[in-house]
Amino acid sequence: MRDTSQLAKIFGDHTVAQLSSARVLVVGAGGIGCELLKNLAMSGFHSIHSIDLDHIDLSNLNRQFLFQRRHIKLSKSQVATAAITRFNPRVRASAEQANITNTQYDVDWFAQFDIVLNALDNLEARRHVNTMCLAARVPLVESGTAGYLGQVTVIKGAKTECFECQPKPVERKTYPVCTIRSTPTTPIHCIVWAKDYLFAQLFAESSDEGAMDVEETAENSDELSALREESRALAKLAGAMGTQDFARLVFDKVFDEDVERLLSMKDMWVQRRPPTVLDFAALSEHTGFDPAHPDDHAVLEPKEWCALFVHSAERLAQRRLAMDQSTQSGLVFDKDDDDTLHFVAATANLRSLAFGIEQKSIFATKAMAGNIIPAIATTNAIVAGMMVMQAILVLAQRIPECHTSYVTYGKRARCIIKEPLAEPNPRCPVCRRRYLTLRVRDCAQTTLGDVLDFVKGLDLDRDLQLGDDISVVEGTRMLYDPDFDDNLSKPLYELGIVSGKMIMLTSEDDDDGSIVPVVLSIAAAKSQDSLAIEGFESVPIFAPLPQLVSADAESDDEDDVITDDFVVDDSGAIVLEDDDVVTSPMIASAVSSISEELSKRKLDEISVISQDDTKRRAVSDDDIEVLD
Repeated sequence: MRDTSQLAKIFGDHTVAQLSSARVLVVGAGGIGCELLKNLAMSGFHSIHSIDLDHIDLSNLNRQFLFQRRHIKLSKSQVATAAITRFNPRVRASAEQANITNTQYDVDWFAQFDIVLNALDNLEARRHVNTMCLAARVPLVESGTAGYLGQVTVIKGAKTECFECQPKPVERKTYPVCTIRSTPTTPIHCIVWAKDYLFAQLFAESSDEGAMDVEETAENSDELSALREESRALAKLAGAMGTQDFARLVFDKVFDEDVERLLSMKDMWVQRRPPTVLDFAALSEHTGFDPAHPDDHAVLEPKEWCALFVHSAERLAQRRLAMDQSTQSGLVFDKDDDDTLHFVAATANLRSLAFGIEQKSIFATKAMAGNIIPAIATTNAIVAGMMVMQAILVLAQRIPECHTSYVTYGKRARCIIKEPLAEPNPRCPVCRRRYLTLRVRDCAQTTLGDVLDFVKGLDLDRDLQLGDDISVVEGTRMLYDPDFDDNLSKPLYELGIVSGKMIMLTSEDDDDGSIVPVVLSIAAAKSQDSLAIEGFESVPIFAPLPQLVSADAESDDEDDVITDDFVVDDSGAIVLEDDDVVTSPMIASAVSSISEELSKRKLDEISVISQDDTKRRAVSDDDIEVLD
């Protein structure tokens, strides 16, 4: 049983008592999560809840030390919490195997915890937890690793930067359209085609003709035109989704008709090996293979790839059809989603078969499709330890003593460096929001118009300060603005607005960015009122945004026009300021590049030293996912 006397000597008896009573949420039970749960259990935390979507895989066992071979295919969070209760029987640990982005985990669910610790490996979930913690006013300890690099920071609404305050640079690797579409030569070409083209066209949010995110130039315009034509053909096949022939129709389109069309271009194959048409009837013969339980580490036989393609395509079609069409949402590729991964792996390997390219296992495809850098167990352990230290300081109300800490390596004498927590970015699109809770008695009976009428009728002391011309947005959907009122009479449920969702209210009159948007978290009612709003007493007061001054702005005196970050003098020259020292003169015509320069400078401030001391690199996990 864990003795907490040493902790009491360091932090005091009062802090130790706070740790034992605090309710802690750990999101993720992988590489960082296992180390974190173990550390919490051995550091005086008694109430721990863990949530993770994944099952334990063989590849996890080399660094996720709470798992053993007998646990393969079991829930990560459930096995991990069972392990830590054996370490410390005093711990009241619970677990769920679920996706943290599900609407059932609403603002009330997050608000029951005293602190949230993120041990995630994907950007979408990180952003979601960041937003939910801001809405629930719960402090968040964020973490990430990338090989030997790692970082930990604390996010506290209105006091520190949130996860979205600084842009996350993405080094997106691109490939020539003609190579992906017509002449693949490597496995990654086939995986990009399967993931960013075929999967996106069939199952994603919309049949976006630019699914592969390429810039149209004079050199590739013909290829893109042909790609759009193929996209339209696939869109027609989507009409067969849910029928018995759907998988066969897609197979025949991409592995028969498209290959025949490529073979008709004789000049293309003079110096290349021509592709081979695949026969669905021959490959779909029964083999005894179970596509629901493939061997992730084996390179399957062609007939097995075909069976996996049919099985995954049918499952994805069922899921796509079952989605609420009013939300216009679609499926998103997720390396941890078996259906999407199996579809991409099967189609990529069938394309490799057609073009005579080396085939890859499902596990290898997962690494390539997810841009994964293998995690280092030591880095995970260091980061998890730093997270617990930050959590103790947060619960002890010692936020000013918290830091953003980095794990690095190379020529520097210290492998851990730290810096003070940064203040919120005044222009952040996420934390410069007023988060309130809208309690709705019945989403099926309450219309969007009812919500707007309720908001506009609030007392002066609870005025949302949005003016009369309010617009309403949910995610990327415009639900209402003064020129679009089609949804006013529709119930919230019909619009997909239910408990766990968020809608943002802003003003059409906000020309200068002075009006702070309001985010309403939809939650179940606690009284008999059909609508009620909570949280006004906790909304921070936001300072007015600093106004950028253009080069041709007139000054009231002969002095320079000074803004927060640069100076515009009377001659139109612009100079950047750095800690009151004027540097780097620029010309007024370069005004458009100022924001980019300032953003770059700010990124440098939060970066870590890489192996080359002359270069600095930000650890963001946006472009790197860690296989946890």
